[in-house]
Amino acid sequence: MTGSIHVGLAALGAAVGVGLIGMGASSAVGRNPGAATPILVQAILAIAFTEAIVFYALFLVR
Repeated sequence: MTGSIHVGLAALGAAVGVGLIGMGASSAVGRNPGAATPILVQAILAIAFTEAIVFYALFLVR
């Protein structure tokens, strides 16, 4: 039961993190449309690292 709670909290934190990254990236592109490609690349990398937290939580539970 506690493992499920930990994974759920990790997934919730990752979802909030992805939302904040998306919000920051979209506002950055809105301020500087010419830098859209580098911002997109960094946002995708940040999202991948944020989602990795859920996989760490899944593997630590088992």
